[in-house]
Amino acid sequence: MPELANGWIKRISVTPPSLKDNTADADRLEKALEAVLNAEIADIDLTISGILPELLRRNNFNLRCILFKDHKKWRLAGITGDDDTIVAGLAVDLGTTTVVLRMLDLSTGRTMAEYSFGNPQISIGPDILTRIHFAEKENGLKTIQGLIIDGINRAIGELCKSGGINPSGIYLLSVAGNTAMTHLFLGLNPRFLIREPYIPATNRPGCLNARELGINVNQSAKVFVFPNTGSYFGGDLIAGILYSGLNRSEKTAILVDVGTNAEVVLGNKNWLVACAGAAGPALEGGVTKMGMMAG
Repeated sequence: MPELANGWIKRISVTPPSLKDNTADADRLEKALEAVLNAEIADIDLTISGILPELLRRNNFNLRCILFKDHKKWRLAGITGDDDTIVAGLAVDLGTTTVVLRMLDLSTGRTMAEYSFGNPQISIGPDILTRIHFAEKENGLKTIQGLIIDGINRAIGELCKSGGINPSGIYLLSVAGNTAMTHLFLGLNPRFLIREPYIPATNRPGCLNARELGINVNQSAKVFVFPNTGSYFGGDLIAGILYSGLNRSEKTAILVDVGTNAEVVLGNKNWLVACAGAAGPALEGGVTKMGMMAG
């Protein structure tokens, strides 16, 4: 059973109903999953319940289930027939200046396609402060969130062309960005990130439904947003630490992430200390009269 970043694809055989066993299809699937995984399953999404009856019967009660482990519970991100149709996932690096997406085959881990584009929120302002102040205006937050969602949806269209699949074949997304970019992506008020004592709306957005955000993928797809650790240490830093293995290192090591903002983390498996600061203004003209976009 393949496991990729806590995403699982599991073939499940569901016991067919009968006059003596008339349990609902969703309950029947939940019971089968819990027996195989030996763990609790979160409530099955209504979108999945809607397609489940026909899909079960067309496939002789054999399905592929796309699952995501959210703490101690498993969440069902989608179901397909018992075949070899590609099940895809997306990794999204939500940068202040540049957004990068990578589409993966969740069965093999193979990279299917990559795409990057300039963050369209730059039309509001190249720096975070300008965007946060814009978000405070009437309809500002909705507008600036719409820019990044529309940009991601256009990128998904290009990725699907390259990868030869339909957007409905994408079931899992992971999104990592700094705290401000995460707030603007989710439509959360970022006002108090820049005012003492600099408090985020949330540090752990968790696992969300893609359709709630307006992302053009499978209607039951789940979006995992990497947690922040504070107003200036975002999910991109957490993702970098996990990918580099710094949190598991026996030796003391350093991680440097230089983008529009720069973060430096020093430590090992026993301790970590970090600092952050603006790196873009020197080249991008942020709060200066002179400068140019890096590139």
